[in-house]
Amino acid sequence: MSGAMVEPYLMFGGRCEEALAFYKTAVGAKVERVMKFSESPDPMPPGVLAPGFEHKVMHSSFKVGGSTVMASDGCGPGSKFEGFSLSLSVATEAEADKAFNALAAGGKVTMPLGKTFWSPRFGMLTDKFGVAWMVIVPAAC
Repeated sequence: MSGAMVEPYLMFGGRCEEALAFYKTAVGAKVERVMKFSESPDPMPPGVLAPGFEHKVMHSSFKVGGSTVMASDGCGPGSKFEGFSLSLSVATEAEADKAFNALAAGGKVTMPLGKTFWSPRFGMLTDKFGVAWMVIVPAAC
């Protein structure tokens, strides 16, 4: 599996464009591409898309630093993010504070930012879309 990569693919259940705009502001995401279902070269099979999803996001990708995250609206409303967190590693405590506070806006802090035995700054939150995040400043070696 030489060259294999694992990249998160998030399904926002109709809120993908809102999420992309939020992540641009919150963590400086750079949106690389967005394709709507209506732009697909092949039509979706009948009954696959929920009514009104024709102009929703079929596929998008964005970068946060050197990492790529992919996202879509999925084929219908609702989303459920469970059992994982996105870990955002930043260089300074000021960057951690800024990103953490931006991501937490409208969401829920599950562990406030603070010093831990493994990091000078670490915290956990769930953003307003239900995506869990861990923000960390790696410890100096």
